[in-house]
Amino acid sequence: MAYQGVYTALVTPFNQRGAVDEEALKRLVEDQIAAGISGLVPMGTTGESPTLSHEEHLDVIAKVVKWTAGRVPVIAGTGSNSTEEALHLTKKAKELGATATLQVVPYYNKPNQEGLYRHFMALAEAVDLPLIVYNIVGRTGKNLETDTLMRLAAHKNIVGVKEASGDLAQMMDVLARRPKGFTVLSGDDNLVLPLLALGGDGVISVASNVVPQAMVELVKAGLAGRFDVTREKHYQLLPLFKNLFIDTNPIPVKTALALQGKMLETFRLPMCPMDETKRQILREVLKAQGLL
Repeated sequence: MAYQGVYTALVTPFNQRGAVDEEALKRLVEDQIAAGISGLVPMGTTGESPTLSHEEHLDVIAKVVKWTAGRVPVIAGTGSNSTEEALHLTKKAKELGATATLQVVPYYNKPNQEGLYRHFMALAEAVDLPLIVYNIVGRTGKNLETDTLMRLAAHKNIVGVKEASGDLAQMMDVLARRPKGFTVLSGDDNLVLPLLALGGDGVISVASNVVPQAMVELVKAGLAGRFDVTREKHYQLLPLFKNLFIDTNPIPVKTALALQGKMLETFRLPMCPMDETKRQILREVLKAQGLL
């Protein structure tokens, strides 16, 4: 299947005890689907995957798959800087019914390009599940070069990339060289407009946790070539896009959802609440957007 549209990088709500707040998560899933979202991405960076145990990680994926009940695809975040760990999580995600998997470039240990190629190929060979590569050098410390990505794109299970390098020149290179049917999704909400204009397919979005319908409208217009509408919506939402990164993701987006009464403002260390100055800035942006 082709992956086009808006895929929400779901936050993971926690209760006062710090456990996963299943009721808040279920409400979020239902709100997203009701807004017309194209798919859901649990257990990415926005879902605070680094601080969830493997059991919690897989339980969140299982519940999102269950609640979604086939209405939209579920792209499970199962990446790791350990290939064996990523294999374990990906095999389990397939057993749980995930539609596809999102695999981040291995972080911290900074493999060379051949190591990156072998990592993703090992996953694609071992698990017969569509795989979307996640390139985000700002978090991983290592850029997946386009030559390497094109080698990977030849594999039938490697179906797309979440491009969050922030480098439009690299995005253009990927779009120009990608094989037919290979999906290119923005990993940055504020770069969806240029990516769509260049021929991209949509976004894996943080902002859609807060404004799913508006993001759906923005991307649908762009995919239909109605860039006057896309541009208008982009500039309407740009203050929100910028201020959802006023602090480290997912601190601002969870704070925004908490200000809306949709979940508690609860994190797991080393993530912690933003300071009051930033919270007030975010509050004012939400008010200006008609979201409070």
